[in-house]
Amino acid sequence: MQQRLSVKEKISYGLGDMASHIGLENVIIFLTFYYTDVVGLPAVFVGTLFLLARVTDAIIDPVMGMVADRTRTRWGKFRPWLLWLSVPFGVSCLLIYAVPETLSLTGKMIYASVTYCLMMLMYTAINIPYCSMGAIITSDDTQRISLQSWRFFLATLGGATSTFLMMPLAQWLGGGNKLDGYFGAMSVMASLAAIMFLICFFNTRERVSAPASHGNFIADLRDLLRNDQWRIVALLVFFNISFGVVRLGAMMYYVTYFLGDASLFMWLLAAHIIGKCIGSAMSKWMTRRLSKLTIFTLSAVITGLLSISIVFLPATLSLLVAMTVVVSCFYQVTTTLMWVMMSDVVDYGEFKQGKRMDGTVFSTLLAVLKMGMAVSGAIVGWTLGLSGYVAQASQQQSSAMMAIIALFSVVPGVLSLLSALAMRGYKLNDATMRGINQHKLSDSHPAAETNVLKPQELS
Repeated sequence: MQQRLSVKEKISYGLGDMASHIGLENVIIFLTFYYTDVVGLPAVFVGTLFLLARVTDAIIDPVMGMVADRTRTRWGKFRPWLLWLSVPFGVSCLLIYAVPETLSLTGKMIYASVTYCLMMLMYTAINIPYCSMGAIITSDDTQRISLQSWRFFLATLGGATSTFLMMPLAQWLGGGNKLDGYFGAMSVMASLAAIMFLICFFNTRERVSAPASHGNFIADLRDLLRNDQWRIVALLVFFNISFGVVRLGAMMYYVTYFLGDASLFMWLLAAHIIGKCIGSAMSKWMTRRLSKLTIFTLSAVITGLLSISIVFLPATLSLLVAMTVVVSCFYQVTTTLMWVMMSDVVDYGEFKQGKRMDGTVFSTLLAVLKMGMAVSGAIVGWTLGLSGYVAQASQQQSSAMMAIIALFSVVPGVLSLLSALAMRGYKLNDATMRGINQHKLSDSHPAAETNVLKPQELS
C-alpha cells in the first residue's frame, strides 16, 4: 500500500522548482538586457555566449544524471545534492549580476563568460537530482500527479516572483545606480532560492528503493535508447518546450505590431501565468475522472486548436487575454503530466531491463528539453529574419506580420497537435503502471502477489 504524501512534503518539494525558476527565469528575462544595456557588452557576444553555454549544458546533463545515479549517502541518492549545492547555486546566481564596473570591456566579457557558465553548471548540478527525486518520493501515480501539480503551481509562482519583482527591487535598492540595483535585487532572489532548496531537502524523503548504479556510462546510454517509452517521452518533451518557447518568444512582437502597443505585453504575460497556475491545479482534478493518457491527449488537442484559432480573432485585448488564460491552462496540464510520465519511464525501464536509472532518464530528457529550447528559439529568429522583419520599424511589411502571427498561433498549435499524435505510442497507462508496481512488490515480497505483470508481457 502506497503512503499518502502530506501537503507539507508536496509544498516542500514544489519549493525546489520555485527556487529554480526564481533563478532561471530571471536569467531568461533580464540577463540579456543587463549585459547589453547596463554592463555594455556587445549583443552579438551575449547571444553567442548564451547559445554555446546552452548547447554545452545539454551535453553535460547526462553526465550529471549518471553521477547522481551513482551517489550513496545516508540521505539517499538525490536529496543530498540539494543540501550541498543550495548555497553555491544562490552564489552563482548572484555572481552573474556582479560584473565589476572597473574592468575593461574584454575583462567584462571574460567575467560574464565564466560566471554565466558557472551559474548554468550549478543549475544543472542541483536541478537534475531535484527532478529525479519526483520518481522516488513515491511510486503511486495519483500521488505523483498531485506532487507535480504542487510543483508546477509553485514553479509558476517562482517565475512570476522573478518577473514582476526584479525591476522594482532593482530600482528601489539601487536608486540611480543600475549595477547596484541589479546586484541588490538578485541578492534577495538568490537568498530566497537557497532557502527554498534547503526546505525541500529537510522536508522530503526518498521512499522508492533506488540502489546506486555501478555500470559504465556507455552501457547506461545504450539501455536508455532501447527504452521505447523514453523515446516517446523525449518527443513529448521536445514538442512541449518548443510550444512554450515559440509562443512566448513571439508574444512581444505580437502585441507590439499586431495589437500596436508593446506595453500590453504584461497583460498577456500575466494571463499566461494565471493560466499556468490554474492548469497546475486542474491536472490533479482531471486525472481523478479520466486516465492521464486521455487527459494529456485531450489537453494537447485543445491547446493546439485554440492556439491556431487565434489567427481568426480580432485585435481585442480582452479576448486575447481570455484566450491566453485558457491556452496556457491546458498547456500546463500537458506539462504537469509529462513530468509524471518521465517518472513512469524510470519504473518501466527498471521493469523491462532490471536496471533503475532515475538520474540518467531525467538528465537526458532535460538535455532534450534544452536542445528543444535552442532549436525553437532559433526558429523564431530565423523565421523573423527570412520574413523581412525590421527591428523597431513603425510598421512591418505583410510577410513579416504573417510570420509574427503564425509564430504566436499556428506554429505552437501544430507543435501541440504533434505531441498529441506522439501519445499514440505511449503505453504506460494506469493499469500498466499498477501492474509494474505489483511486480516490484512481488519481487520484494514473493508471497504477497502471484498474479502480476511480467516484463515479457509488455511489448
